[in-house]
Amino acid sequence: MKKIITVHLQKISVKGVQLLASLTIALFLMQPTTAFAGDKGSKFGGVQIGAITYSYRSMPDQSLNAYLNYIVQSGLSSVELMGNIAEQYAGIPQTKDAEAIRLWRTTVSMDKYKEIKKLFKSKGIKIHILKLGDKSWSDAEIDYAFNACKAVGAVGISMEISEEAAKRMQPFAEKHDLFVIFHNHGQPGDPNFSFDKVLALGSKLMLNFDAGHYFGATGLHPNGLIERLHDRIVSVHLKDKTGPKAAEPNKNQPFGKGETPVVEMLQLIQKRGWPINCDIELEYTVPAESDAVKEVVKCVAYCKAALVVK
Repeated sequence: MKKIITVHLQKISVKGVQLLASLTIALFLMQPTTAFAGDKGSKFGGVQIGAITYSYRSMPDQSLNAYLNYIVQSGLSSVELMGNIAEQYAGIPQTKDAEAIRLWRTTVSMDKYKEIKKLFKSKGIKIHILKLGDKSWSDAEIDYAFNACKAVGAVGISMEISEEAAKRMQPFAEKHDLFVIFHNHGQPGDPNFSFDKVLALGSKLMLNFDAGHYFGATGLHPNGLIERLHDRIVSVHLKDKTGPKAAEPNKNQPFGKGETPVVEMLQLIQKRGWPINCDIELEYTVPAESDAVKEVVKCVAYCKAALVVK
């Protein structure tokens, strides 16, 4: 029966991907929640699907080990790890004293961060990006962020995009031979904003392109920017939003319910074979009868459905 279903799904046209996604989600949810974990991972049709751990912020247990279980249950093999989770595990002081925190960051051993890498690797999960660091930090703290990034095995650190941040971080990226990966919110809606001005400030400066925020702020198809800047995009944040002219503009929706062309983005990256990680960022309201893990599972299935269509 499973083989017959697979054959029929593959015959559905790209225009019918919404139906395909629904059917695939239903089939996926009937399987154990670790169906894509371990040997198979969450790379579908050559495209790596992951998530930013921010997606699980509503879950009751916020410890690193709990997050590791959430990721495994979601069937993912790649994540962007939020720095606060890693720092909590590494023993950051529970204080608002900025000087105490600065002292800890500049003297702490990297052993706990190396341990994080081993924990995730034991479950078949790659920490692709570490979201840690800020342009306002001291030089020693920024060095710490890059050292932690290296210890967990990530390709770079991520933070909010700005020309000021790019100028501050570029020398450190060169020094540590790692990327600074800039994330956008609604900045592209400002006519004075330019991704190119930021990227021109250094070859180690890359993009964590939030396609949902981009579409929600501009109404422009994200594929235009992905085509033009694909070689500077390390990862794409996937979310489904309404556009700026919708009755409820720039609103997060479950995958397939908004107006963001998620399927077309995934299929473009697949067609071109670009090594761009596509990370789910769960921002829509989690239904009362569900939880973040269950919703991420649905998002993973939606992405897989888009990528198995030929």
